[in-house]
Amino acid sequence: MKIKLLCAAAALAIGFASEAAFADEASPITVTGSAAVVSQYRFRGIAQSDNKPAVQASITVSHSSGFYVSMWGSSGASSTVHSDGTAYLSPNEGTEIDVYGGYTKALAGVTVDVGLYGYIYPNASQYNLFEVYGSVAKSFGPITGKLGLNWAPKQNYFTNAGTATQYSMYEYGELSYANGPFTLHGHLGHTGGGLNFVKEYIDYTVGASYKYKMLTFDISAVGTNISKSDIANAGLGAVGSLGNKSTFRYGKLVPVASLTASF
Repeated sequence: MKIKLLCAAAALAIGFASEAAFADEASPITVTGSAAVVSQYRFRGIAQSDNKPAVQASITVSHSSGFYVSMWGSSGASSTVHSDGTAYLSPNEGTEIDVYGGYTKALAGVTVDVGLYGYIYPNASQYNLFEVYGSVAKSFGPITGKLGLNWAPKQNYFTNAGTATQYSMYEYGELSYANGPFTLHGHLGHTGGGLNFVKEYIDYTVGASYKYKMLTFDISAVGTNISKSDIANAGLGAVGSLGNKSTFRYGKLVPVASLTASF
């Protein structure tokens, strides 16, 4: 894992954020950042760090007009064969760096957010990918609901991965309830198209977080509806085989804990 790279990114985020704190309060530009340690990295329910811990960092530059640009990074895990014979084929080969930007605005109590998202894998550049995204969110007192859509149009990723479908769509909904430093949150998403894993699938997250000053601790249950039978039907190994067990590890229900420092 590229731990040093992510630690450097975290330090960069902290440095920028600290400088912003001394900027003119009337400045239209805001710089924020975060650094996190997670028990494992999951993306849309699928394992990205071989079910092992990862470090992550982000930095965002926002303008008062609503435009923003961000960079986010995470360590991952390289492809490997475990001692029990099961295998892990890494989607990022150890490092992921995301760069995205867009525009967000509150209109009649509804927050609209649209933009372009790029996924960069320095050690597996053939799988670099971009998506167009959009979402709407609205709060009702302590409860906030959000609906979003990410669309990946035809691009080199799908050719290199040899997918049957040359695009992918991700739809999701989120619901959260905040009470002081505590927040309960839930997420439900659907992947369909070239980013399918075994089949079109649903991912879900249910969790709770606690915020203390700059720190946020979160514990969540993360999983998908991909079963061992789905894997067998896809021809990736009969139930109980090493191929089936290896594939099932990617999307099985797991607890994920994280500690994030925001600046």
